[in-house]
Amino acid sequence: MDTVDAYRHCEQIVRGKARNFSYGLRLLPTPKRRALSAVYAFARRIDDIADGDGPDGQRLTDLAAARAALGTARPDPEDPVLVALHDTALRYPLPLSAFEELIDGCAADVRGETYEHFDELLSYCRCVAGSIGRLSLGVFGTAGTEDAGDGGEAARVAHLADTLGVALQITNILRDVREDRLAGRTYLPAEDLRRFGCTLNIDSSGRFTDPPDRLAALMRFEADRARDWFDDGMRLLTALDVRSAACTAAMAGIYRCLLGRIAADPAEALASRLSLPPWQKAMVAARALAGAAR
Repeated sequence: MDTVDAYRHCEQIVRGKARNFSYGLRLLPTPKRRALSAVYAFARRIDDIADGDGPDGQRLTDLAAARAALGTARPDPEDPVLVALHDTALRYPLPLSAFEELIDGCAADVRGETYEHFDELLSYCRCVAGSIGRLSLGVFGTAGTEDAGDGGEAARVAHLADTLGVALQITNILRDVREDRLAGRTYLPAEDLRRFGCTLNIDSSGRFTDPPDRLAALMRFEADRARDWFDDGMRLLTALDVRSAACTAAMAGIYRCLLGRIAADPAEALASRLSLPPWQKAMVAARALAGAAR
């Protein structure tokens, strides 16, 4: 497959399945936009395998096949996502091992793993979201990552990308508490559930049985934690060029707005999957571009 067509296919995946991220990607120059679309498209494939309806064993086998595809010298020419990702890896210093961390995290989803303490959830978040932050950094590029003589700065910037990814993932978890629970998954740490006297049990009508005030306190506690991770991770922007910073600020800004809605009305967030209207996402992206250009 022609690489131009392969990249076009990946961009269609982003527009169709990652609308929050697409607002940020639009702010990038074409080569970087295409490259990150390829990264996302492969990440989405991994995610879709984990979230599929097939037997656990088959999904784990499919994840192993995705892992093996990363190590092939030449991609399947009929697979547009792999064609685009292979081309991206030739053009940018992608840490492809980060995809393996994503696969590890998605395998944990298939196995239905739960988390007793926040540190355990943090490891999961770093696998499934911090990994994407580090892959994105490979496309964005910074003075620290391009200067092989400054390993300390490169490590600092990679840590910030990882941190911002954790903030995004905690927000995702809070947005999807009910949806995940209906699918048999619980991500919030058990120690936090005990602290607020919650079980996250659901009745036959799909409603949580915990007292609403306890659930609200739990959700606001977790939202405050996510805000702290955002505050730390947003320091990444100063290490990026203007358009990469704008892209990152737009994506993070949309999720921070979503987090604000969750904290303001936990009951609504627990009753349905919240999202921002397109006009609000566009406004966040416009503000991000204007702010990065200053």
